[in-house]
Amino acid sequence: VQLQASGGGLVRAGGSLRLSCAASGRTFSRAAMGWFRQAPGAERELVATISRAGSAYYADSVKGRFTISRDNAKRTVDLQMNSLKPEDTAVYYCAADVNAILYSAPQDPGYYDYWGQGTLVTVSS
Repeated sequence: VQLQASGGGLVRAGGSLRLSCAASGRTFSRAAMGWFRQAPGAERELVATISRAGSAYYADSVKGRFTISRDNAKRTVDLQMNSLKPEDTAVYYCAADVNAILYSAPQDPGYYDYWGQGTLVTVSS
């Protein structure tokens, strides 16, 4: 599986961005997907995950502002980010766990087998 993330950019606080992750390969529909982010000097952290069955999970810091979705036919997973804050500034990575069970997606990045190259999101105050 190869993952290509896109959609990052510079936005003012309160604005919105939509990230997209395109996957190659036939295993996408059997993969749990996740979005993670890493700010300068910080560890990579979970943003949101979506299971093979479409169940979503969000970190508390983004709950109510971000929405993760997937389209198995298009092999894409998107992250709609609204009400952005300066603390959302980070490089955002999409990841795939091809061994996930149907209704669950791991929160630990160590379970993910494939990673995209990252896309930078910068939120100015």
